[in-house]
Amino acid sequence: MIHVTATESDAVRKIEAEAISSRFARGWHCLGLAEKFKDGKPHTVNAFGQKLVVFTGEDGKTNVLDGYCRHMGGDLSDGTVKGNEIACPFHDWRWGGDGRCKKIPYARRVPLRARTAAWPTMEKNKLLFVWNDPEGKQPPEDVTIPLIEGATRDDWTDWRWTEQVVHTNCREIIDNVVDMAHFFYIHNSFPTFFKNIFEGQVATQIMKGKSRPDARREASGKGGPRMLGNTSVASYHGPSFMIDELTYHYEGYDLHSVLINCHYPIDENSFSLHSGIIVQHSDKLPPEVAEATAEKLSTFILTGFEQDVAIWKRKARIDNPLLCEEDGPVYQLRRWYQQFYVDVADVRPEMTDRFEFEIDTTRPVESWEKEVEENLARRAAEGASA
Repeated sequence: MIHVTATESDAVRKIEAEAISSRFARGWHCLGLAEKFKDGKPHTVNAFGQKLVVFTGEDGKTNVLDGYCRHMGGDLSDGTVKGNEIACPFHDWRWGGDGRCKKIPYARRVPLRARTAAWPTMEKNKLLFVWNDPEGKQPPEDVTIPLIEGATRDDWTDWRWTEQVVHTNCREIIDNVVDMAHFFYIHNSFPTFFKNIFEGQVATQIMKGKSRPDARREASGKGGPRMLGNTSVASYHGPSFMIDELTYHYEGYDLHSVLINCHYPIDENSFSLHSGIIVQHSDKLPPEVAEATAEKLSTFILTGFEQDVAIWKRKARIDNPLLCEEDGPVYQLRRWYQQFYVDVADVRPEMTDRFEFEIDTTRPVESWEKEVEENLARRAAEGASA
């Protein structure tokens, strides 16, 4: 009889996944285009496991309050903006942007404890942000969102903005920061350089790539310039707002754009996913062409998100991913991300210390070039037989 001794390499790897925390990330979260909330009406936003109401008063300030009136529970998003207050549709109690009840038309006085939760807001880059902090603290002055010059300049297009609800935990989208390989297999891209830098509250992905003739028809086939590749410098500023300085390299010129990839949690198992893009005008891209290009890129980016969502819908949540040498620093990224889910006093140096990692792309590029060649050869053979 032959006895086989089991070794560590023979053991079946099990997927581990702890229960999802009901705590939501500390930081600034983008609710979308600021102008959307300036129509004089209350807006419902389901975020952080509850209902919020967003409204802009006559003073032009946009406010975010808990969605239900503290009097008898009326839904404030069904109410009316009156002056600088939101009036409850149930009994007309008037709530100010600071969370205090300012007036009860039928009462002599307002109760001293008539106060609801007011959420700090910020407008920047023509976008509206709300601050979430499980500890109830105000945002520190040094924690903010960078200015995007193109967002307010005349030589750039307006934002092309999309929104959709995704039914999974928002950690899934954060993992993309370090996941080079999925860009080839899911998004039909071809990364040739990939590096991550984490420091403080910023996580950056630097990626360079070339075009894939097997994945899409070359623009030159339609009489236009041929795209050679792209350069992307994408940084999450906090837990949910990514700014991507995205440059497309064409024969004879570069197309400069800024892509926004952001989200806010609705609850533990769903989030609102937003994307926005602006494109810079140039001699090669006069205003009308730049606007059309921004519209086209917005559709392209939305398609990319739909490809991700299709994966997220079917995949398992996994806390112990099994990685190979050419995978990115998934565990280091998640350690960085964890700083937003603990009290400020519990943020550890390993969550915020500078960390850099560059993937050796030699093997991936060799493999992918071979796959592209095989795809083109198969396409040619199918065309000849047809």
